[in-house]
Amino acid sequence: MKHIFKEGTDLSKPTLLLLHGTGGTEEDLLPLVDHIDPEANVLSVRGNVSENGMPRFFRRLAEGVFDEEDLIFRTKELYEFLDQAAKDYGFDRHNVIAVGYSNGANIAGSLMFHYQDALKAASLHHPMVPRRGVELPGLTGKSVFIAAGTNDPICPAQESEDLKELLDDAGANVQLHWENQGHQLNLGEVKAAAEWYKSL
Repeated sequence: MKHIFKEGTDLSKPTLLLLHGTGGTEEDLLPLVDHIDPEANVLSVRGNVSENGMPRFFRRLAEGVFDEEDLIFRTKELYEFLDQAAKDYGFDRHNVIAVGYSNGANIAGSLMFHYQDALKAASLHHPMVPRRGVELPGLTGKSVFIAAGTNDPICPAQESEDLKELLDDAGANVQLHWENQGHQLNLGEVKAAAEWYKSL
């Protein structure tokens, strides 16, 4: 997978896995690192799927309707990529924290829905429930930050509530943060995510 890796100055810190939204690239979320943890490793990945020339992490059938088969396949692909990247770059595979926006938040959520050991924690900005009606692995000890917009036209408020409940039920420690905004990533939620990160 196309990606950027930047080694941090403090190797005891987590590796931040950055996952862009639809139409983004591996460059998009790099500015967030200054707010979250400038000393951490950074692994920023580009999605392997193209939708009308726009990079994504998995296919969808329509707005808000995921191609579940492709989602499962691409989640496994990203999981295996992380395993390989940890070997190639020498970072701790068990100390990876995802920071994802929109489509990137959805694939990060899917990693947690499918693999108990995929991520230590995740900061999900405007995510949806990746899959419904599936049993999640035990996520005790995992932390999740969800940033949601009260006026988000793509991701209704109930979607965020449902995701929190599913992750809570699997044992994760979930913080749901609301912004009086739409689907855009804004500084208020980035700062709230940075505070959450410091508390881990």
